[in-house]
Amino acid sequence: MLRYMSGNLAKARQIGAELRKLRVEAGFTGTDVAEALGVQPSTITRWEKGERKQQPEDVKRYLLFVKAPEHMVAELVELAEADDTSPWLAVGLPGQRRQLDALLKVEATATSITAVSPLLVPGLLQTGEYARAIMRKGKVPERELHTRVAVRIGRRDAITRSKPAHLTALIGEMVLTQNIGGREVMLGQLRSLLDAAKMPNVDLRIVPNHTGWHPGLEGPFVLVQPEAGDPVVHAENRRSALFFHESEDVAAYTEAVEAVLEVAMRPAESAGRIEEIIDGLESTK
Repeated sequence: MLRYMSGNLAKARQIGAELRKLRVEAGFTGTDVAEALGVQPSTITRWEKGERKQQPEDVKRYLLFVKAPEHMVAELVELAEADDTSPWLAVGLPGQRRQLDALLKVEATATSITAVSPLLVPGLLQTGEYARAIMRKGKVPERELHTRVAVRIGRRDAITRSKPAHLTALIGEMVLTQNIGGREVMLGQLRSLLDAAKMPNVDLRIVPNHTGWHPGLEGPFVLVQPEAGDPVVHAENRRSALFFHESEDVAAYTEAVEAVLEVAMRPAESAGRIEEIIDGLESTK
């Protein structure tokens, strides 16, 4: 079963992206839909960009006009009806895929991104080989593997575009010594982390194993500040994903980031630790 709760700006953008996709697939223009619904073409544009909250009845009329599948009508109307005071929760693979798409859109306009990642290299910094090894072990169907890896790598555009977001990556030390994909894959990933650490808009810090408890041990999350709008937090596990957007919730995660920063190594020390691990792996040839 697919369940959603709201996600404020991220939710509106997600609905808008789905509306536009279904319209294009059906062969209609925005003007066609505007005339059928009795609204201005600019209204359709704002709905599709997520710049205006879509009312459930408008979403339903839109979808019926473009002859969307019944399950899509039900899912998107349910999402539009969700209470905007709650986090947006996606349970199950279809929901997580839609929420990932929303995360990509938020990251695409971000001015800053903070990734707290105690167990794996953050998605924004993963190499294709590292991501592929994770997905294969996670039993991602082979037919989906190439696309899923490409999407993962595509997230890196947020920090490599002409006006990149500033990334703070707080990575658990144990991540450096894992054996994801084998020795060569790990060497490639560690070298890639070193390269990323040299980027002027990337602040990469390793969180030592000996620090004791800190909020990062509660699980990975990403804090994103969009160019326009309020910050959001994205957290996920194996079966579900969640967007937090209420100020109280975001503040709690912001405090968690500060606490993890207090125990993390400085950037130069972090790079040195990565180099030590690389040297150790290279010496075992």
